Amino acid sequence: MPAPVAPKPVMHVMAGVMHDAEGRVLLAQRPPGKHLAGMWEFPGGKLEHDEAPLAGLVRELREELGITLQRAEPLIRVPCHYVERELLLDAWQTDQWAGVPQPLEGQALQWLAPAQIDPSILTPADRAILQAWWLPSRYSITPPEVRPDQCGAWFERMGQAIERGKRLIQLRLPLWPREQVRELAAALLPQARRRGAELLLHGDIEGALALGIGVQLKSTQLATLSARPLPLTQRVGASCHDAAHLKQASNIAADFATLSPVTATRELPQRPPLGWTRFHALAESAALPVYALGGLAPSHIVQARQCSGQGVAGIHEFWLG
Repeated sequence: MPAPVAPKPVMHVMAGVMHDAEGRVLLAQRPPGKHLAGMWEFPGGKLEHDEAPLAGLVRELREELGITLQRAEPLIRVPCHYVERELLLDAWQTDQWAGVPQPLEGQALQWLAPAQIDPSILTPADRAILQAWWLPSRYSITPPEVRPDQCGAWFERMGQAIERGKRLIQLRLPLWPREQVRELAAALLPQARRRGAELLLHGDIEGALALGIGVQLKSTQLATLSARPLPLTQRVGASCHDAAHLKQASNIAADFATLSPVTATRELPQRPPLGWTRFHALAESAALPVYALGGLAPSHIVQARQCSGQGVAGIHEFWLG
């Protein structure tokens, strides 16, 4: 009988997403001789034995940047799997510190707005942190019963929503011809870009490529892919229902996932609801931001955040007001 395989050691690493009054974040470049040298990351470092996460982050930022962290709150935990060890990248966000960040370890530093950051310069784990920092807490999905003859009304409604600050919208219109959905997206695109909003097509990879926008992959599509279907500059969401889906979403470098159904829903009557306890366990172990979906409303955002979620995705109640 073969001997049991010893578990790999887990290295707990803290990262600080420091953002200034202009919304810029601080990035540090990994020095020569280190793993992934030359790539950029959020500053931080390894947690010491029996050290509390916040205390470790305070220490690391003091040693690396010469600042005194005054306040921070959790953003996302990203598990990373390497041949020799497991790594947990624990990111916290802050806009409160004393002192001016200095490169005390000889590393290059730069302040950038999230929209200015080319994801390809970041380590893969830090890309997930950037997504968690940028992505909003609400993800609005168009109601599936909207008819093609309602195109004009929904163009106005979505335009108004963008003006009110909606930043992530999925065009899921199963009753429409695919080309009509693309035309609606193209018509909304100038306003969306002007207001910093992102549009995603439901399952239409070719249309997303042509328009330069994002795509929300169906769970059936997800299983067929071996690589990310869009450039890093175009958002990729993945529709997930279990741990295997979330792992595949991470494998193809999706930017975020929806996980459903959290509660009973008419959209997925054949699937038993996950419940918040199971959602929490799955979201916490995922290597990318996860939205709770299924029978939820914007009022559930706080609960989703408490359960390691990015926020809540939804349909009907997300278009009220």
